Amino acid sequence: MNGVSYERLSQDGEEGPLALHNAQDERRSTGAIRPTPYYGEGPFDPPSSEDEDEGLLEKSPKLPRSPGIAERGPDTFSAEDGPLVVGGTRKRPSSLRWLVICLVSLVLLAALIGALAAKSYSGSSYHVPGVQRITMDHIFNGTFWVDRRGLRWIPEAGDGVFSISEGGYIQLVDLKTNETRNLVATSDVKDEYGKTLSWSEWKVSADMQYMLIKTDYRKQWRHSSLGNYYVHSIREGITIPLQSPSKPPVTSYATFAPSGQSIAYVSSNDIYILPSLPAPIRLTYTGNETLINGVPDWVYEEEVFGTDYTIWWSPDSNSLAYLSFDETDVDVFSFPVYNPTEDNSKIVPYTQDVKVKYPKPGYNNPLVNVQIFQLDKYLEGEDAEEDRSRPAAASSATLTLDWPGRQSPQDSIVQEVAWIANRTLLVKEVNRAADQGSVILFDISQSQQASVGNVVRKLGKDADDWDEGWIDSAQNIYPLPSNLAPGGSSSPAYLDIIPDSNGYNHIALFSPADASKPVFLTSGEWEVTGNILGVDKNGSIYFQAARPSTDRHISAVQLPSSIAPYTPAAPTDLTVTSVPAYYDAQFSPNAGFYLLNYQGPGIPWQKIVQVNNDSFGYILTDNAHLNRTYEQYESPIISRSTIDSDGYELNVLEMRPPKMDDSGRTKYPVLFRVYGGPGSQMVSNKFERDWHHYVVCGLKYIVVVVDGRGTGFKGRKLRNPVRENLGFWETKDQINAARTWAAKTYVDPKRIGIWGWSYGGFMSSKVVEADAGIHSLAMAVAPVTSWRLYDSIYTERYMNLPDANPDGYVNASISNVTGFRNVDYLLAHGSGDDNVHYANSAHLLDMFTRAQVRDFRFRMFTDSDHGISRRGAYRELFEWMTAFLVEKWGRGGRRRTW
Repeated sequence: MNGVSYERLSQDGEEGPLALHNAQDERRSTGAIRPTPYYGEGPFDPPSSEDEDEGLLEKSPKLPRSPGIAERGPDTFSAEDGPLVVGGTRKRPSSLRWLVICLVSLVLLAALIGALAAKSYSGSSYHVPGVQRITMDHIFNGTFWVDRRGLRWIPEAGDGVFSISEGGYIQLVDLKTNETRNLVATSDVKDEYGKTLSWSEWKVSADMQYMLIKTDYRKQWRHSSLGNYYVHSIREGITIPLQSPSKPPVTSYATFAPSGQSIAYVSSNDIYILPSLPAPIRLTYTGNETLINGVPDWVYEEEVFGTDYTIWWSPDSNSLAYLSFDETDVDVFSFPVYNPTEDNSKIVPYTQDVKVKYPKPGYNNPLVNVQIFQLDKYLEGEDAEEDRSRPAAASSATLTLDWPGRQSPQDSIVQEVAWIANRTLLVKEVNRAADQGSVILFDISQSQQASVGNVVRKLGKDADDWDEGWIDSAQNIYPLPSNLAPGGSSSPAYLDIIPDSNGYNHIALFSPADASKPVFLTSGEWEVTGNILGVDKNGSIYFQAARPSTDRHISAVQLPSSIAPYTPAAPTDLTVTSVPAYYDAQFSPNAGFYLLNYQGPGIPWQKIVQVNNDSFGYILTDNAHLNRTYEQYESPIISRSTIDSDGYELNVLEMRPPKMDDSGRTKYPVLFRVYGGPGSQMVSNKFERDWHHYVVCGLKYIVVVVDGRGTGFKGRKLRNPVRENLGFWETKDQINAARTWAAKTYVDPKRIGIWGWSYGGFMSSKVVEADAGIHSLAMAVAPVTSWRLYDSIYTERYMNLPDANPDGYVNASISNVTGFRNVDYLLAHGSGDDNVHYANSAHLLDMFTRAQVRDFRFRMFTDSDHGISRRGAYRELFEWMTAFLVEKWGRGGRRRTW
């Protein structure tokens, strides 16, 4: 397959191949012309004061690549450090000497007058905050960490009762009575040998009789881990193991039934239920390295469910739905572990390999079955107790689900499984290309054909209002209580969050559950985000909304009394929407209370609110210490706005250095921070205090973030253009934004760069490949360089299968490295990355070798996964990037001579 050639981008107004594609042409349809796989415009030459006279600004020599130099303040550079030389000489012109003397005299006179005035002032003293400089230590040692706590609502104790870990106890807090009592002392929870257990997770049963405790935590993938579980009787103070502890542990998940009377758990990839101590029921007998029950395999954990379980109790605790995965035909990806210890000096003569079943685009996916174990049927059987322990007994109480029109086994992705009543289950299935799917309803109360479902909704191409995008992977189905079904119907009904005809995600009612058409309860050019938060006894539905897209607010709408033609009413806001803010919430089981989390833009806090009671307030965290700390240090000047890119409105965040000179006499470097993956968001009003704040305040750079085409929370019209062509339009948006900033009077157009991690590393590399002549520096951490190397479910959702879109896969990958000769490029990757494999960077390095691209910086972080944190790697990565920036660009603004 031929590679892709790239040309440098033209100046505004020049004609080129991209000029043929206006914003209206970007919506793809059958037979539509694919965007050309190259950037066919000429060079970009931004207006710059530096062009007037190169002798005005003389760059310093390259700085030594030392984090120490990068971290020191601008006034600490010695002569040897190579400071910025203004006008080509250190000697101050004699004509200025008298001017400086006069200015100093005036300042001293003003100070004397101020001191005299201060003696006669009787008001309170005023402290000007934000004078201390931020160092890298402040970013990484927890100085600005946010205290955020979680709680667990206890349904059977009544609405407004929760448990929380506090001061060495698991406490029970009753908000209605304002009482707090100690439920369990953590020191009293001991193993069978009397040794106090160290927990990584804990859960309290709904009836408050037991605690489930996870010990011996052992990380597996992003969400999953293994551990030894114990059951602690709160009343008797006795702790027993769920099953015999092992080293290493083999239990991957455990959870209480809604009633609190049973526990379901997964051990060695088989599912067990413990209805009462001490004998468990074994549901499956097939578990091994390739047959997995009750927990997701790698790709389903990462790309579909985002959790460590695939078991779901029915509301009455009588049935357990679960997924079984057959990975027999999935290819194995392996990578070495060079040092399994945390000792950087350890020498390990022979490496070990990690092997993972990892499907890639066009290759075999795991085969998935949906099954239901009927616990009540199993326990009611007439077989003797010893017979019920045999596989046949479990099999007779298990339903394997099927439905008409099911995708072929290799083309099936099960996206969601949800109980909407005690005997009613919904399953959502899509194809690998995520452009065709169904919602299937199962009624297991039927005596015959309980395992055969009915297709009640069509998704994607088969739906009436398909828009040529993709079916998002989400688990948003929310069952409605039977007494709240519109029209007084006793049939199950449910809510879901789906796109409306205008492409915005909104709450839809399906009543009864076999309804094929939605009744939308919200509408407008904004989106409902996350899951339904709660529904109260009066039919108020609580949810989080991106209104506007950079905010998150908590709102409510009312269930209609009838499903007759319905026009959505405006939401009732529970949070103040007149000022920018970012909230999320966790509602109690009956939605009478909720934990409100304020996440920015100010210092975060948490409090518990009672619905319709403004006088009630229970402060969980106020981060008072962070308020005091924050005002002591310099802060960036942050602004949020929008820009236009080819007719699309894009959200933008700019962070400027404190006390920045924006007159145009000083030219500042600009570092763009990018992620840009489909449905993602980087520009929001969430509070952050991270490395970028050091770059702005410590290095005196400007940092800019742009959410381009494909990103989320502004409707499908912004997301859909990237379908089957990842990296093309997003790259144009980043280049257009860089052009906009290069034209600003306070920006140094010769010091514009971009950096990103994961998809952001892919984006920064695509910008370099485009060779637009505007970016002089780029940094990519753990980037995808070819979508043939990433996992199947994510890639095919946006790119289709390789055989159906071969040119798109070339265009969406790094295919031409000529542009990498023209920038300072940094590349980093962890050798133990199970997500974006190190093979991506190895592939790019091979292309560099062939093209003789040599002027780049590369570093492999040994054994680090996608988060690059093994053996101190995380801090070192940022130290290394900081030193690279200082080496290539120096510090801060460059100012004209007098």
